[in-house]
Amino acid sequence: MRGRRRIRTAVATATAALLCAGALSGCTAGEPGAKPAEARTTPKGAPERTTRPAPEPTSLWDVSPASVAAVGDSVTRAFDACAILADCPESSWATGTDAAVNSLALRLLGPEKAATRSWNLARTGARMAELPEQMAGAAAERPELVTVMMGANDACRPTPGLMTPVADFRTHFETALARLRKGAPKAQVYVASVPSLMHLWSTGRVSPMGLEVWKLGVCGAMLADAENLSAAAERRRAEVQDRVVAYNRVLSEVCAKDERCRYDDGAVFDFRFDAGQLSPWDFFHPSRDGQARLAELAYRRITKE
Repeated sequence: MRGRRRIRTAVATATAALLCAGALSGCTAGEPGAKPAEARTTPKGAPERTTRPAPEPTSLWDVSPASVAAVGDSVTRAFDACAILADCPESSWATGTDAAVNSLALRLLGPEKAATRSWNLARTGARMAELPEQMAGAAAERPELVTVMMGANDACRPTPGLMTPVADFRTHFETALARLRKGAPKAQVYVASVPSLMHLWSTGRVSPMGLEVWKLGVCGAMLADAENLSAAAERRRAEVQDRVVAYNRVLSEVCAKDERCRYDDGAVFDFRFDAGQLSPWDFFHPSRDGQARLAELAYRRITKE
């Protein structure tokens, strides 16, 4: 009898397990009709909890802004890009109308709107201390996007000792963003990194004409005595390059605190301009082809989802 009871018990248990496996609601083997574990742990009278996926964070960044204001220095003015010792704003990477450059404004707005909905407020020779004033001018236009390329002149001083201190550079940049936010709180900001001055030296110094032009005082801290490879000259160039790296760190850190600001993650600094992408007159500023490459880098970063 005991053996038969054990057999019957085993059969009943197996049957219950099979029923559980085929049921839509969960149950425990040996406990037919048991409630799911989650329901059992819900206090009596409390509403059942359902698991919902966390909502996706809403991005404030618009990949297709309808107007562009550009601030910065000689690079944004396309200095020496199409004429010697002159600005060439039509070839600017940011707001130019030259189809060969295909500027950021042309890519985002098209030719007709680029002519009326973009503004180039940069100034050749400008340093970061001037950016707050330029940003105030940009805010007055109420642009949806502001591009910033500034800092090369802070390092390109006659000597390394005259370079803008990093702390001052940070203060000026923070002040500039605050000025923009005061007048255009929802404007997006694209911040380009400062180019690698060391790379520009290594590329341009192979040109005899470039060496002669540089003797006139182009970016003396880096380019003076361009053929001098002594330890002292190398230390001087390294000091300038280190300052550029520090400036870019400031741009990245300050921009990261603004939810409507995008830094280029060092794309301009990392870009290796070749001889054809440098001005044929000073072998330092971007040529029209170099301007086109800057426009491409900016467009890629700004339109990234």
